Amino acid sequence: MFKNYFKIALRNLWKSKGYAFINVVGLSVAFCVSVFLFLTAYFSLSFDNFHADSDRIYQPYLFANDPEGVGRTASMPFPITPALRADYPEIESIARVINGSDVIEYKGKFFDKNIKFTEPDFFKIFSFPFLQGNPKTAFQNLSNIVITESMAKAVFGSEDPMGKSVNLGLEGNKKQYVVTGVLADFPQNSSLQFDVFLRSENVGGYQQQKDQWDAFSHNVYLKLKPGIDKLTFEKKLRPFTAKYFAETLTKLKKKGGKPDERGDLYALRLQKLADVHFDREISGGKGASLVYALMGIGLFILLIACINFINLNVARSFIRAREVGVRKSLGALKQQLFFQIWGEAGVVCFLGFLTGIVLSILLLPAFNATFNAKLSLEYIFEPDKLALLVGLFLFVTLVAGGYPALQMSKFNAVEVLKGKVSLKRPGLLRNSLIIAQFALSSLLICCTIIAMQQVDHLRKQPLGFQKEEVISIPVGNKVDGQTALRRLRNLLADDPNIVSITGSGVNLGMGRDRSSSRSVIGFTFKDREVNTDWLHISYDYLKTLNIKLIDGREFNPAYPTDSMGRVIITESMAKAIGEKDPVGKFFQTDTAGIKHQIIGVVPDFNLYSSKAERKPITMYLSHAGGISYIFVRVTPQSLANSMEKLQNAWKEITPESEFIGTFLDENTNAWYKEEERLSQIFSLASAVAVILSCLGLFAIALIVMEQRTKEIGVRKVLGASIASLVFVLSKDFVKLVLIAILISTPAAWYLMQLWLDNYPYRVEISPWIFVAVGGIAVLVAVVTVSFQSIKAALMNPVKSLRSE
Repeated sequence: MFKNYFKIALRNLWKSKGYAFINVVGLSVAFCVSVFLFLTAYFSLSFDNFHADSDRIYQPYLFANDPEGVGRTASMPFPITPALRADYPEIESIARVINGSDVIEYKGKFFDKNIKFTEPDFFKIFSFPFLQGNPKTAFQNLSNIVITESMAKAVFGSEDPMGKSVNLGLEGNKKQYVVTGVLADFPQNSSLQFDVFLRSENVGGYQQQKDQWDAFSHNVYLKLKPGIDKLTFEKKLRPFTAKYFAETLTKLKKKGGKPDERGDLYALRLQKLADVHFDREISGGKGASLVYALMGIGLFILLIACINFINLNVARSFIRAREVGVRKSLGALKQQLFFQIWGEAGVVCFLGFLTGIVLSILLLPAFNATFNAKLSLEYIFEPDKLALLVGLFLFVTLVAGGYPALQMSKFNAVEVLKGKVSLKRPGLLRNSLIIAQFALSSLLICCTIIAMQQVDHLRKQPLGFQKEEVISIPVGNKVDGQTALRRLRNLLADDPNIVSITGSGVNLGMGRDRSSSRSVIGFTFKDREVNTDWLHISYDYLKTLNIKLIDGREFNPAYPTDSMGRVIITESMAKAIGEKDPVGKFFQTDTAGIKHQIIGVVPDFNLYSSKAERKPITMYLSHAGGISYIFVRVTPQSLANSMEKLQNAWKEITPESEFIGTFLDENTNAWYKEEERLSQIFSLASAVAVILSCLGLFAIALIVMEQRTKEIGVRKVLGASIASLVFVLSKDFVKLVLIAILISTPAAWYLMQLWLDNYPYRVEISPWIFVAVGGIAVLVAVVTVSFQSIKAALMNPVKSLRSE
């Protein structure tokens, strides 16, 4: 019986090759795109869930209900970890995690690597497997070092790394460490990515800060014991906060701060490990909006393909009505007809699914490159991903094939053979589905245009400095930054194409080293709580970045005391300290520290992002401070060969360090990467959605024209013109598209308003966008339908009326 069903299904599909082709193409494209989008979203949502007991792992953060705005920070002081360990037996394990980087030397070879400073409990919290060594003993001594598998291969090659000694640091600051453990390389969906582990006691400044409760410098992770409720434990932390952060609580009360709905003015809270990857404020994450957008778009595209399938099958049910009637009169049962028709849908779905998987494999490299994704063929064919794909296939087959099959199996044989179809109001279903298709398509087009406008707005947003004609050079760890800066200045002092050279501890944008660091200092000034970015710069920083002074002066070698407590601040910093004329004023970041004198004020500028509000910045000069990046402004006419010239100069002054310079405007473009990805995804989804919708509309129009052949013939005989016929045949479809636009417009406006509210610098949504999208949608529908309308209108009426 099943063999017979299969044969009939193939014959029917071969007989209707055009419709079968449209369905297979639509489903295959939808499957391919949806597989990419769903798996990309699944990958993002899977971050850090590979750890055993991940539901008991948390990152503590400090919450402040400040009258000027709610604040959250995961930056912690050094004493908090031992204090929490001693005061709360509910904590199973707790460890500091401090980011760093340094150069590692072994047998005369140097390696620039990322370092995590942490503690033995780290390996009890996280499930990073040891390939060699014992996690219980790997960190017994301060001179122990644990490295990753890739690091071991890079440094030691085929040698056994266990027990080997390596040096960290530059000459004059070298320390020797012994390898006591090798970790397996971290999964791609791990928020923690690094090469080397050292004990936290080895981090610079540890001895000075280990007892300071007002020096916030690192993150902390902890694992609660089984059965401990998060909210209950957070309530138990209130006395701890009141004891160790009493001064902060007092200051917030003086400012008029009030407890929030949970009764907290200043509190230590816990964030689930699963949320760390997406948190923008605490962890610098990218947010989950892109992930949910991916899932929504994948669902939309799949839904449009299903609508096409349903519409075509329901529309073709009128053509196949007599076949169903004959089979029923010969004794076919409802369930037999259902499985026969559903079987045909299953064959089409299978062909579409198979073609979609082949397309996914062929287009995978292009997708990864375009959207910076990390999918692989092995990833797609993992058991759980295969189960997802099979589930997707069964869902589409059930929805898109099951409904038309169920309706056709209900046809009344007698009525059908008399030429009447008993399907109730089939036009309502068809029209509703067409409206849904074009509503989704219009929604995606609107979102695409608004997202592109926002990206363009961010690009044109003044950054507060001139990014053009400036080259950023990461110094790395193999050379002292101050030394490299001094040598480069001396070497290029007489070059007329070099305008100025400066250095800084922080890059602008994201360079090729993919690294970023931030130092924020909080202190009290005249009963005001002040938080400022603490930026180390060198001479000519303002000149190189073309930042104009509002008041005062820039750092100058003619003033030797500039490196002894002199600072330049931004306008936001001046407002934060409440000084209208701040030049010459003094402030202290701690009561025991030096007094800093303000010598200059500059306009606000974007230091870390173009999307967030500009924060107060304090710039200081230090001959001992680390210079991590060198900025070189070149003349416009020397842009073509300036990079090559600097590369040669870099080889001369520091041959041991790789040159990875980039233009500053390239670096700042990385600030818009997420928005660009979102607009690209919207663009792709819009194009696919419109093509699928038009494909379905084209096929529906073809069937409708077939059903209205005699009507067209009668109208032509009665003198109707081709233009009037096209209008009559197209107006119903245009009405549906207009209704779709009316539905999609408020939805698009609401969703994009929510998205744009995340940006302090944002575009305003223009109503003309929706007018333009509506016009495009109507035009596309008219062109699609008119092709069939004109063809039907040109038909000889004698042929259509011959049987009458």
